[in-house]
Amino acid sequence: MALHVPKAPGFAQMLKDGAKHYSGLEEAVFRNIQACKELAQTTRTAYGPNGMNKMVINHLEKLFVTSDAATILRELEVQHPAAKMIVMASHMQEQEVGDGTNFVLVFAGALLELAEELLRMGLSVSEVIEGYEMACKKALEFLPDLVCTSAKNLHDLTEATAMIRTAVMSKQYGNEDFLADLIAHACVSIFPESGNFNVDNVRVCKILGSGLNASSVLHGMVFKKETEGDITSVKDAKLAVFSCPFDCMVTETKGTVLIKNAEELMSFSKGEEDLMEAQVKAIADAGANVVVTGGKVADMALHYANKYQLMVVRLNSKWDLRRLCKTVGAVALPRMTVPTPEEMGHCDSVSLTEVGDTQVVVFKHEKEDGAISTLVIRGSTDNLMDDIERAIDDGVNTFKVLVRDKRLCPGAGATEIELAKQIMSYGESCPGLEQYAIKKFAEAFEAVPRALAENSGVKGNELISKLYAVHHEGNKNMGFDIEGEGPAMKDMLEAGVLDPYLVKHWGIKLATNAAITVLRVDQIIMAKPAGGPRAPQEKKDWDEDE
Repeated sequence: MALHVPKAPGFAQMLKDGAKHYSGLEEAVFRNIQACKELAQTTRTAYGPNGMNKMVINHLEKLFVTSDAATILRELEVQHPAAKMIVMASHMQEQEVGDGTNFVLVFAGALLELAEELLRMGLSVSEVIEGYEMACKKALEFLPDLVCTSAKNLHDLTEATAMIRTAVMSKQYGNEDFLADLIAHACVSIFPESGNFNVDNVRVCKILGSGLNASSVLHGMVFKKETEGDITSVKDAKLAVFSCPFDCMVTETKGTVLIKNAEELMSFSKGEEDLMEAQVKAIADAGANVVVTGGKVADMALHYANKYQLMVVRLNSKWDLRRLCKTVGAVALPRMTVPTPEEMGHCDSVSLTEVGDTQVVVFKHEKEDGAISTLVIRGSTDNLMDDIERAIDDGVNTFKVLVRDKRLCPGAGATEIELAKQIMSYGESCPGLEQYAIKKFAEAFEAVPRALAENSGVKGNELISKLYAVHHEGNKNMGFDIEGEGPAMKDMLEAGVLDPYLVKHWGIKLATNAAITVLRVDQIIMAKPAGGPRAPQEKKDWDEDE
């Protein structure tokens, strides 16, 4: 009989062997804060136009070189439970407004770092949380007063470009004017008068080669595919779209054919050919001159398609098929039937062109309120183009946010310093112990201009004291001038560095919520991980069995 080993008294008695538990300030709260600080430290150096890039290799060994916090966090797969909360907050920011993920991380990290100081001073966690909540509420009240301008008309190209420029600048510093112009073209061309804008309607097609400046915008869709048949371009195209293979229909039931002599055998295969020809001819007679199919294309069908001058394009992805249907106004037919005029789509031209050495099929659709526009991005490496795609994604999201709420705040740390100044004076007027937390909340805002300055190689403290001095004189829109010498400042409204109001609003809200959630934890109890049998290790260095 096995010897019964008594367990240590206390919490461990209740749990299975192998469970861990941490409690109290030292073990739980400070540990969590430490993890979140590390995470914020990582992404903080990637903040702003002069932010550094991170090289992340994910579990599938795919390489990412980017300064986009959302991508870095998505690929890192953070395991620490407290740090995960902050990652979730930044994911929420990504889904809500599509930009400002790094702001959430930097701000939440600063809040927790300062909370640690307060807790070490002897404040209780609940006082810190109460102060933070009050300060957050006040910050969101002050924020509308800091709005310096709002977008008048988003159908106007120059205005849209100016709004998008800041978002692109933080990812692609140096190319922001060119890219913002491209993105504005793409967004404005598909922005309907009714005013509901869909981010999915701006597609990106990345083609290796040339340089970024060779990128362009097309109305319509671009696919990295080749055409199947001989015909490579069609003007004034009528499209028949099939979501099934372009082949003769196969019956559901099995049938057995008895062939008694040679003539029957001849006429059997001939009958199949005639049937195929009749089907393709019927499609051509209906007026279609382009067939798009979602499955494989049979050789026989292709032969007749060439005979009747039908261009055949094969798209493997059903999403691409759906988007194409939306662009050209077609209905995807589930079987090889003759399309009615209503089910056929129409676009100006379908052509096979070569971009660099990549064959692409372009569906051009020049009506101004086209449903979809595509940005063709050129670049020297895949990583570079991926990063440009993320910049475009941010730009398009900024446009969408401005459609929802046209207000803009000054960027480059101007809004943050102004909020810090106002919350600091609000903290002075509070009688209780929460005033310490409110002042620390104000101090946390300084992390943003400080990160911008340090990434640009400027002393943070010097810049922040200068900014405070200027803001006390009443210049609300003064922010850090990245291009200036040393800790220079500039009016951000004139410089055109503007952030959408909603990005700041949600960023402050989500960061505060995440920080408070982390602070509220006073015990961490981890059950023993479920241990199934481990996957067998590959025998790496063995020869294969002959």
